[in-house]
Amino acid sequence: MRVSAISVDERRLALPTRIRGPVVVRFDGRYVWSFVPDRDGARCATGRTPAWHVPWPAPLSPLLDGTATVRLEGRGNGLVHFEEPVAFRNNPRVLTLEDGRGARLSVDRAGHLTRVFGATDGGDRAAVVAGTARALADLRERVGIDAHLSYGALLGAVREGRMIDHDSDTDLAYLSRHTHPADVVRESYRIERELRALGWKVVRMSGADLKLFLPLDDGRSVHVDVFAAFHVGETFFQLGGRSGRLPASALTPASTVVLEGVELAAPADPAQVLAFLYGAGWRVPDPSFQPDDPPDGVRRLDGWLRGARTDVVEWNELFRDRRRELPRGGSGFARWVDSRSPAGSEVVDLGSGNGRDAVFLTRRGHRVRAYDYSGAAIRQTRRRLRRLGDAGAEVGVLPLNDLRATLLAAAELARIERPPTIYARQLLGCLDAEARDNLWLLCATALRRGGTVVAEFLASGPDAEPADATGLVRRLDPAVVAAEVERHGGRVDQIDVGPGEGFLDEPDPYVARLEARWLTTTQHWPTTSQKEPITMTAPTRRRLTGLPTWLRELARSVEENRRLNRRVAELTDVVAELLVPLADRDEARARELLQRYRESTLAP
Repeated sequence: MRVSAISVDERRLALPTRIRGPVVVRFDGRYVWSFVPDRDGARCATGRTPAWHVPWPAPLSPLLDGTATVRLEGRGNGLVHFEEPVAFRNNPRVLTLEDGRGARLSVDRAGHLTRVFGATDGGDRAAVVAGTARALADLRERVGIDAHLSYGALLGAVREGRMIDHDSDTDLAYLSRHTHPADVVRESYRIERELRALGWKVVRMSGADLKLFLPLDDGRSVHVDVFAAFHVGETFFQLGGRSGRLPASALTPASTVVLEGVELAAPADPAQVLAFLYGAGWRVPDPSFQPDDPPDGVRRLDGWLRGARTDVVEWNELFRDRRRELPRGGSGFARWVDSRSPAGSEVVDLGSGNGRDAVFLTRRGHRVRAYDYSGAAIRQTRRRLRRLGDAGAEVGVLPLNDLRATLLAAAELARIERPPTIYARQLLGCLDAEARDNLWLLCATALRRGGTVVAEFLASGPDAEPADATGLVRRLDPAVVAAEVERHGGRVDQIDVGPGEGFLDEPDPYVARLEARWLTTTQHWPTTSQKEPITMTAPTRRRLTGLPTWLRELARSVEENRRLNRRVAELTDVVAELLVPLADRDEARARELLQRYRESTLAP
């Protein structure tokens, strides 16, 4: 049976509203994506017939340029809704969705364009399972936690004995012995250090969510995610947004399952855990599955453990997949800063991106240090500076939502020979209020001997778009930014708004330039009192709007108190691992400790 009145182009898919449930998209017989029309689309009137208009995923849309036979089918019921050749953008060339190594690409369950396991050959699948087994062995035998398979890896093992075709990574979890979020975070810090010491490349995604990088022979890396789980009272929480009732006896001690012929550690009761993670229908394959997590649990997890690397995946995709679109020469702001800076100045480029301004300022004779939190950006900046002849280029990772990273960078900058210029082009609009607070703390520490911070950012305006062309850089009110600087003891010497350029050098009528400095004594300038905004999810904000003022304030206070758990863990970690050893005041030893802390805690 086929359903008529379906149209497909490079913008969207239009389907009759009677089509409900998961729809699988294939190009020339190959899996590309799956969706649910009434969840992922919008109901629109097309002539007299209402239809679901479903946009293509953002990473896929720019690549739809060519011709392919598009097939839309129901999940596991043999129903083909649509199967016809489609010339996207009227291009007769054969459309191939492949990476640089010729591997097929699909949209995974997280919405990223990647090579899924269904497009991975047997040798690489075996290598992924072997690497997952090594990660489990290291966690269980060397680190000392009862880790087990979780999420898609567990689901594939129990349901089919193999990895799920539309999945692209493997997942591990462990039940923490701690019940206080701050202790859970500190335990995760310990696990991160021990995994690094065992040779793993580790990236921290939140207070208790780690990503291990497993290199394959074909040059790519597969991720092994390590999620903490813990109980607070009777409620069970697992990173990934899950919360509810699940006894510890369902998780530990570990049992075993077989994945791709390899026996691996699993929860004590895999079926009970899978029903908790995926619902009662977990035995039926559903590539379009999206969890319906309890909002209160999501709020609590966000408050306690909120991500240190918000949007990092999107930034990595931008710098890796769209690098040819990014400007490479020095920006207008870099030229402006260069014209106002003495020759040979120390410049600290925060949010260096692809290194365009770090390279320009180095060529102009300045000594440049660069920081970013995107691994792709760090690699590009380091590579470009080394090509310039700066073999010892100092390029570091700096996730500004992590107070440990902030204090470490501040300590490093406070020890350089001359007071620096801290340079931040289009950085402020990428940061939430917490990260901007950490940025100003870094400035207050690093500039206590002198120096300035110069920043360019998109300003709010009466007819301005809310974000820039990337969708990742938001507008800020210059008055709010100035008040933040003053609240942290700084003084704004200049803040102007006028026509300028956005992140991609696109013309913009509202671009702000700020210059500020901090006093070199204990004296402070008068500050502007302004309540710090608290970041909340959109549903939370909507619910609070209808509440009395005192309840809204109470909710804001609870949100802030939850954030303090991670703050306590970060500060405790810095004191235990850095400040206490630094107490002997040996400068050579101090530099060694700072370097060791960076390598064990924040290496990209």
